[in-house]
Amino acid sequence: MGETFFSRQLGRATQVLNRAVPWYRLPPWLGLANLAELRNTLRAHNLHDTSRIALNPEIAGDPGKDQAGQALPLPPPEAEVLKARTPDGSYNDLENPRMGMAGARFGRNVPLDKLVEEGPAELMTPSPRLVSERLLARKEFLPATSLNVLAAAWIQFMTRDWFSHGQNETQDPHQIPLAKDDGWHERPMLIQRTRKDPSRCPITQAAPTFVNTATHWWDGSQIYGSDAATVKALRGAEEGKLKLEKGRLLPIEPQTQLDRVGFIADTTWTGVGLLHTLFALEHNAICDALKTAYPRWSSDEIFARARMVNAALIAKIHTVEWTPALLSHPTTTLAMNANWWGLASERVNRLYGRVSDDEILSGIPGSAKNHHGVPYAITEEFVSVYRMHSLIPDEVTFRMLRNNAVVKTFPLSELLNTSVSAQLEKWKLGVDDLFYSFGLAHPGALRLHNYPNTLRRLERADKTIVDLATVDVLRDRERAVPRYNDFRRMLGLPTASTFDKLTDNSEWAQELAEVYEDVEKVDLQVGLLAEPLPEGMAFSDTAFRVFILMASRRLKSDRFFTTDFTERVYSKVGMDWVQENTMSSVLIRHFPSLTPALAHAKNAFSPWNSVAI
Repeated sequence: MGETFFSRQLGRATQVLNRAVPWYRLPPWLGLANLAELRNTLRAHNLHDTSRIALNPEIAGDPGKDQAGQALPLPPPEAEVLKARTPDGSYNDLENPRMGMAGARFGRNVPLDKLVEEGPAELMTPSPRLVSERLLARKEFLPATSLNVLAAAWIQFMTRDWFSHGQNETQDPHQIPLAKDDGWHERPMLIQRTRKDPSRCPITQAAPTFVNTATHWWDGSQIYGSDAATVKALRGAEEGKLKLEKGRLLPIEPQTQLDRVGFIADTTWTGVGLLHTLFALEHNAICDALKTAYPRWSSDEIFARARMVNAALIAKIHTVEWTPALLSHPTTTLAMNANWWGLASERVNRLYGRVSDDEILSGIPGSAKNHHGVPYAITEEFVSVYRMHSLIPDEVTFRMLRNNAVVKTFPLSELLNTSVSAQLEKWKLGVDDLFYSFGLAHPGALRLHNYPNTLRRLERADKTIVDLATVDVLRDRERAVPRYNDFRRMLGLPTASTFDKLTDNSEWAQELAEVYEDVEKVDLQVGLLAEPLPEGMAFSDTAFRVFILMASRRLKSDRFFTTDFTERVYSKVGMDWVQENTMSSVLIRHFPSLTPALAHAKNAFSPWNSVAI
């Protein structure tokens, strides 16, 4: 459906109002109305389809392609996929079954004709390593005191579900220039290039494209995998359940000695491992509840329904708990609760169900599916604004839950590339001790000079060493993500004409000027970390624009959160499980000993209570 004259005028009025008075300075209800119209404007102008860019004619003859290299339609869906997510994400959209499946291209939030592929010189101007050293490196840990470290682990757990660019190219790596006094172990620094899009016609001059090797959907693929073989390997012998060792811990991958999960990562750490463990336990608990309620269901049906319930619960936790913890402004808290429950409130939704077809009044779950004119895909810009490595501390103090006694303060390096079971065995701790320790510790603030130095000399599981801050800067340039000012232009935001107008920190402005010289060259990530933050928000208003667009889109485009978010598909037990549970209830179900620590916490991602000695 196209824009009406009224909606166009309202959208323009919203932009004018935002330039005069930003949404976060308006009273909450007026700010919420402003955000709703802003989201409509973003939906109309900042969703762009890459799937139609020319495909590679050399792949003609592939059974999934026609003679021109175009993807053939998949066969009509079989009965079981109508009420279950598929391993690779296909058939979520029944009219376009390939939409959002593993191997589909990333979309864009900026117009394709505005994307600029930077040449070799531009890619290195200024040197990404210089940006890492001068602007990102953690000088002194700046904590985000309103959060705990589970908030940092959670977003990495989430991004594993949403996207992966796959294994990098091993040939012709980027060569990063280094200062004379740089102590890096190799010269020049070598960084592998992002994997090329195998479906792309090599002679097309269209916008750059990359493919997502994970499913694009919010479907728990980090737990279950994005292909049938992985899903099968992770399932256990019990009906519908995932494999767990001794019923409580993830199996260990023999080759890597890491937790066996659905997402193959070159780096992991204990915080993410804990969340994988928790939601594997939750899957199995859901299976038990379904088996009791529906004893005639097959193992496959129990598994499929439990996966949908688990994924939906994770999406709900992210929407109404994690996000308000990071964005604790009254307007954003209202907005995120409205995304799930609607303005009619959780109480009305729980008592009476949907009172309207409108997503604003009764929430997105259960509303009509809508792609807003563009096939659904995670976007490259979404990947960029979720570069939140600064949340990770360089050390975590582990404590005993039973008496709050300190076991040891671990440097981050000792938490990297190890399994949860190895940590437990080495330090004679319980999983509840690990959760308790993370619940008390603070993550880092998303600000300049707060990127964990451990990740700036990161030894990956394959023993290669990288500066992840340098990689983050380079990846945005390599993938044609606009630099900070251009990014704001394409979102309808005013730009910074000087470094002093980009940030309210005069010291940072001087440092930015020394590194970049031209304010138009400031990288997106650097600008996001430097710009002033609205009250109560852990990340920038610029990043928030992409967030409010894509956070609702991940729900609105998915039939399992819209038209098929029903008891017919999830079951009565499944729907109740999603709507009645929280992150705290999940933690307490599997680790009842955490109850005192969580008793008065604002939510599970806020600082927990210390247990008295």
